[in-house]
Amino acid sequence: MSLHVIVGAGPVGSATAALLASHGEQVRVVTRSGGGLDHPNVERVAADATDAARLTSLTEGAVVLYNCASPAYHQWLTDWPPIASALLTAAERTGAVLATTSNLYGYGEVTGPITPSTPLAATHPKLKLRADMWRDALAAHQSGRLRATEVRGSDYLEANSIFAFALGKPLLAGKKAWSPAPLDVPHSWTSITDVAALLTTAATDERAWGKAWLVPTEPPRTLRDLATRFTEVAGAPAPKLGVIPTPALRAVGLFSPMVRELHTTAYQFTRPFVLDSSATTTTFGLKPRPLDDSLRAAATALA
Repeated sequence: MSLHVIVGAGPVGSATAALLASHGEQVRVVTRSGGGLDHPNVERVAADATDAARLTSLTEGAVVLYNCASPAYHQWLTDWPPIASALLTAAERTGAVLATTSNLYGYGEVTGPITPSTPLAATHPKLKLRADMWRDALAAHQSGRLRATEVRGSDYLEANSIFAFALGKPLLAGKKAWSPAPLDVPHSWTSITDVAALLTTAATDERAWGKAWLVPTEPPRTLRDLATRFTEVAGAPAPKLGVIPTPALRAVGLFSPMVRELHTTAYQFTRPFVLDSSATTTTFGLKPRPLDDSLRAAATALA
């Protein structure tokens, strides 16, 4: 039994803790509130993830330090830098592998499928921030200060995505669901289960260190296709869908910081935004969770 330290108890942090605990590993979940998965193999600790000394103390003896933190999107520029710095320091001081959960924002606007060779070309400060976090970790890895890896998935099917927060509940209730994005553009959707599976694999497989990996993900679906399959799987009425007019979305943004920030990543939904995870599947033998299973989990979470 090895010690694994996870910073963050959101959907990915909790899924990662559950997977490790189910394999008999010792898990320490660190959050500001001391929350997290309730399991005999999971220790929940209240701590400030920006406190490098405290985080180092909590990581002593751990084989892996997982970055599953999830600051509010509109606070990224202020909240991420001190967290990222503390994680680098703790990993360097303890020798734990730093395994980070990230996303596709660092690539910026792309013109084709995202592959391992796609450059991190984002220029918007918030999007570039995630790319810079990896560049800092990679530089530390290459200089021999620590060992690092990163996994990147697209929008999650089960939580924290346009589908989950905008469409899921109305669809389950048989009501019209209003989307803040176009309905007929192909988009990749990643399962949180697959993020946890790749994260724990990459953290403990030397082949993964010093590289970033794309999470195994099913073929892309439009929001309309996804909503239709979701209702079929959940036994809900056929979907009734509409698109929120841009002026209305801007009006809502006046009162909601999160909605106001949607324009930053609107490009992901106005043109095809597709992830090609075949290199990950070939290297590690991991396959994406069947779409229907993910959609059932999403329906259960939203019920």
